[in-house]
Amino acid sequence: MAFALTLSELARWVDGDIVRGEFDLSLTGMAALDAAGPHDVSFLGNEKYYGQFLQTAAAAVIVPRGMTSGSPTTALIAVDNPSLAFAVVVRHFASATRQFTPGIHPSAVVDPAALLDPTKTRVQPGAVIMAGAKIGDGSDIGPNVVIGEDVTLGKDCQIMANASIRERCVLGDRVILQPGAVIGSDGYGYEFSGGRHVKIDQVGIVEIGDDVEIGANTTIDRARFGKTLIGEGTKIDNLVQVGHNVIMGKHCLIVSQVGISGSSHLGDYVTIAGQAGVAGHVTIGSKAIISGRTGVTSSLDGDQVYAGKPAQPMREEMKQQAHLRRLPRLLARVKALEEALQPSLKDPNSSDS
Repeated sequence: MAFALTLSELARWVDGDIVRGEFDLSLTGMAALDAAGPHDVSFLGNEKYYGQFLQTAAAAVIVPRGMTSGSPTTALIAVDNPSLAFAVVVRHFASATRQFTPGIHPSAVVDPAALLDPTKTRVQPGAVIMAGAKIGDGSDIGPNVVIGEDVTLGKDCQIMANASIRERCVLGDRVILQPGAVIGSDGYGYEFSGGRHVKIDQVGIVEIGDDVEIGANTTIDRARFGKTLIGEGTKIDNLVQVGHNVIMGKHCLIVSQVGISGSSHLGDYVTIAGQAGVAGHVTIGSKAIISGRTGVTSSLDGDQVYAGKPAQPMREEMKQQAHLRRLPRLLARVKALEEALQPSLKDPNSSDS
């Protein structure tokens, strides 16, 4: 098979050492430990799956350095990070099966004033590319995608089905938009006047750096003026809302159902876990970690882990939670003390004294 690789090739790609196995062992697929067959590669990235590792039928397993156990019939490649190394395997087999045939489908609508090379890009059925849009070579525009006027899209991007990029937004190279993502929707801006909510025009753009991935049905609002900015290498999960004029640094991780309100600033390498919320006009320092369901209501320093509502350092939040868990016992003790002291607590001026 054209996409098969040998054990020695795999070891070279992942910068690993062959612990055992024949150098010319042919590998033609990939699978989890419990599903792998005699021609598949798998990996052991978590000790919870050690039992599956001992019983796997995989031809080869990528393991942490220092491990030599397992079935003697299974080849082993030792690396520093098995999960990351396995990503190389996934990329290889996925690219071997991905079909990229340049050209514009007859049902797509591409304005004559759009700039793209149909011999180097693919525009799939039902897609719409409007006037002035610039599409980089190697980019793949999925079914029913809408790319607005004067959008700039870099090289080798993947814009998947039903995603929308509104006018004048700028996306770098190798950006991935999962299905249904919306880039450049209006920011949520209104002023109350005369008993009505009056819409404030949102005339800015969204700018997305290289190697950013945006999850399915995630929305990133355009700036009121200026730009909403997503730094290079940042990965945003599904169902995330990013408000207008947010500035997000490089290589951030934003997990599902996070909401980031307008004009907030995130440094580089910030992680925000699922269902956390960030209020508007706050700053989160670089390398901060915001745990799940945390409420960020004020600015936070970097290089710390935060939790709670409102957010505070994780250690303080854990102390408070421990105190709260002790409250029922403390209340019971207070009640017992009150009952024991009841006779001496009577009013000395009462008729019973």
